[in-house]
Amino acid sequence: MTIVPEIVASLTNVNYKQYLCQKLENYSWNDLQKAIESDTSFTLEKENKTKLAISWWVTPKRTRSYPFARVYDTLGFSGKRVTIIPVIKDEGFDGDRDFIQYDTFSLMSLLGIHVIISYYEDAEKNTDYRNKITNQRFDLSHVRENLTEVCSSNNNPSVWNAIQLKKIHEIGKAALDRYDRISKNTDTLLHSKKSAIKKLQKMSEQFMSHSRELAQNAQTRESLTIQPKENLEGQKAKLTIKDHQGGKYYWTCDEVTICDGEIYLIEGKHSSKSLPAEDDIKDGLLKLMLYSNLEQIQHDGKNFKKIPVLKLTSVNKNLNTHNLDIIKKLKAEAKNNNLKIKLNDKFLDLN
Repeated sequence: MTIVPEIVASLTNVNYKQYLCQKLENYSWNDLQKAIESDTSFTLEKENKTKLAISWWVTPKRTRSYPFARVYDTLGFSGKRVTIIPVIKDEGFDGDRDFIQYDTFSLMSLLGIHVIISYYEDAEKNTDYRNKITNQRFDLSHVRENLTEVCSSNNNPSVWNAIQLKKIHEIGKAALDRYDRISKNTDTLLHSKKSAIKKLQKMSEQFMSHSRELAQNAQTRESLTIQPKENLEGQKAKLTIKDHQGGKYYWTCDEVTICDGEIYLIEGKHSSKSLPAEDDIKDGLLKLMLYSNLEQIQHDGKNFKKIPVLKLTSVNKNLNTHNLDIIKKLKAEAKNNNLKIKLNDKFLDLN
């Protein structure tokens, strides 16, 4: 039986400067639909020049569609930042069904992001499967209503997100009603509504504990699994982070190395090309934002000094001009945030 190391740490706040944020396209308030269809992250401007930086998640599960990369791109914006997350994503009986989790709210609050929980109201049949849907679209009237509230609200992200949490059951029911309609309109069998209602009820009553039970189970599975986008030498570890707002994050550190009172927390990204995809890199950097701000790192009852590392490996070692530009920005980000970058088998000189 594989014994996976367990690390615990605390987190008070996140201080971090990003260098890889893409330039956000600006859209007028009435062009929200165009913005969502065109970009994963963007700015939206009201008539009074109020601007929001917005990202949106395809599914509430963080391990699909790179939602962390989308959020990352909004973090360089100095005004209010928002992320739109579907409370439920049902792909049909032949696909997956995911529900939003409690600690997503805690993480977004730490990063200064206002969460809007919404739902899909329309979709098309996936012609490759008997019971699967695709091209799901948000209820934009619901999203706009919430965006307007964010603009006028004086609540900080933590307070705003706590209020959103209380709406999960209500918004979840609205989502299931829309999925009923989508199922009929597309002649597609979806997952059991009865089981979803039970889950929503449990989420409403015991959202924190239920989400964390699922997260812990996922952490254990992930800690024993090697992903195709990982090229690792060391051992995986369970990393449990507690924040000052009561949030708990059950993450898996891709690789850990312990040496002379230091613990290297390594997030690995691998590619068959010359460098991992930019979204993959940003996904890793968002996790390293937390790692770089960890306090009281403990393993086996002993305290350690943290060394956060982004490890990039590739089959093709030749870097093109675009790759070199990313490396240059990565080095600046690492230097200013006390990270290390390991490219294939060498640590980069950050000076």
